[in-house]
Amino acid sequence: MTEPTAWKHCSTCKTDIAFGQSYYECSVSTCNRKRTALYFCSLPCWEAHLPMMRHRDAWAVEARAPERETWEREQQAGAEAERSRQARAAAPPEAQRHPGGGAGAAPAGSSAVELRDDDLPRDVLVVVSKLKQYIRARSGMNTSDGVTGILSDHIRRLCDHAIRSAGQDARKTVLDRDFPEVPRHRERE
Repeated sequence: MTEPTAWKHCSTCKTDIAFGQSYYECSVSTCNRKRTALYFCSLPCWEAHLPMMRHRDAWAVEARAPERETWEREQQAGAEAERSRQARAAAPPEAQRHPGGGAGAAPAGSSAVELRDDDLPRDVLVVVSKLKQYIRARSGMNTSDGVTGILSDHIRRLCDHAIRSAGQDARKTVLDRDFPEVPRHRERE
């Protein structure tokens, strides 16, 4: 694999942005998404994207590209995390849930967890402003206030499932693997 000669390319003029060089980002979050992030080598290049994007209120944010060594470490860590995620996804579900046990059998000494309903808080479990912001950024749609209660109930059911899963493994800590995998819909490119 050949070493990259530049960190990124300017989104407008396509010139190289070198490692450690200062560059500009747009202040609008839709221009900074992981898959579609925009990088600009100069203020005129940043200004050139404004008519196309039709931002209401935007400004250029000066940033500095990472040094080559830092970037290479980040890339390597990301590749290792992806390999680990793919290995977990390829493992059978029972092997993920019971790493040392047989086919679905709970480890010795484990017992079913009793879920108590007394004094159970019925608060909203999501940050409403963040939820509305996500839906607006993702689709341009508004969000009804009734969504938060239903979404909180879904989260409670997921948490109950995770609590039972941790109890079957005789753990006192709920881990990410205790939550059921949610099927992902293919996004349009």
